[in-house]
Amino acid sequence: MRNIYVILFSLYWAQGLPVGFMTHALPVILRSQGVSLAHIGGFGLLMLPWSLKVFWAPWVDRLGSVTRGHYRSWIIPTQLLSVAVLVFLSFIPVASLDQPVFLLAFFIALLLMNTTGATQDVATDGLAVSILKADQQHWGNTFQVIGSRLGFIVGGGAVLWALDWLQWQNTFLLLAALVLLNTLPVLLFREPARAVKQQVQKPVFSIATIRKYLDYFGQTQTLKKWLVVLLTFKIADGLAGPLLKPLMVDLGLSFSDIGLYVTMMGALAALLGAGLAGAVLRFWSRAKCLILFSILKIFSLLAFAWLAYQYETGQHPAHLMIYLINAFEDLTSSMLLVVMLTLIMQYSRKQMAGTDFTFQVALMATVSGGLYMLGGILGDLLGYTVFLGLICVIGCLCLIPVLRWSQHQTRAENCE
Repeated sequence: MRNIYVILFSLYWAQGLPVGFMTHALPVILRSQGVSLAHIGGFGLLMLPWSLKVFWAPWVDRLGSVTRGHYRSWIIPTQLLSVAVLVFLSFIPVASLDQPVFLLAFFIALLLMNTTGATQDVATDGLAVSILKADQQHWGNTFQVIGSRLGFIVGGGAVLWALDWLQWQNTFLLLAALVLLNTLPVLLFREPARAVKQQVQKPVFSIATIRKYLDYFGQTQTLKKWLVVLLTFKIADGLAGPLLKPLMVDLGLSFSDIGLYVTMMGALAALLGAGLAGAVLRFWSRAKCLILFSILKIFSLLAFAWLAYQYETGQHPAHLMIYLINAFEDLTSSMLLVVMLTLIMQYSRKQMAGTDFTFQVALMATVSGGLYMLGGILGDLLGYTVFLGLICVIGCLCLIPVLRWSQHQTRAENCE
């Protein structure tokens, strides 16, 4: 079983590398060039495949090679395609991105990379749901978060730190090499026969079939409440997304400061958070952990609102305080992600592992991505302090669905 954890760790690390660049490094680069929060929020469109992947997830569950491994036959080609896209990106001169042709090619390449990454994610999630037992799920998701956060460290923080001396092309070639390196474990992995899915009816995307699929979440009161949690869980995150990294630039931090002390130190805190969450889940129920970690997340956003107030009133908070607040936010986000993914896995049916897991994650990604764009616009209109304060209030309101679901979850467990 240790090999399974290594496989999951390497796959999510490879997946986190390009995502780390787009979510951590790209907003900083754009803000340093004077791009508005509204326009930075518009780059949330690049994450659209992570919302739409639910539409091709049934094909990943249905189609696959028995000899090469059902999900493995999806993972390897998508990994290699990501490598090819990163190599292509290395040949686009960063200085030419102000030209429409190069900017369009850059956007299309990033969109393609996100599409392949989202497809790989469906297959990897399906593999994890299929082979992890109930008492192994929290550790599987711990390794998932650790791997993806390590990808964020390299793809986000290390890229910002290295851009000044490694140059654009070498930086992307290094990212491509790391993704290729993380493909080796799955190349040597033999997918167990029990992870291979039986052929299901050909997916047909229509209103009727989507409604029939949604009926799964209407079977019990617990599932209904869980669906509401999925729809509200990422509201605060989505709204705050386009503000946090640009705020670092406006506070006067350099690329090296943000790369080393904000992104990389924050990602290390996230690794710690993932480990803590995995350990706590051994002793506390998933519902209790979700409530506690959600409250801690709200406190981290309140700390960012304080930083924003310091900036907008002309004060200069110590850099160490900025780093610590950012690290606390990353730690709480990571703890939340571990417990949330564990619950999503719990509510995924074995015969539709990839589709169920993907559908739930895609719901959250759709809410987060849509509000990311809105967050940039409102951030420009209201300013950092007012808007982050409003986000904290919204975060408190989003605790209500979690509490209601928790009550039904507890009742359901007591009746078993």
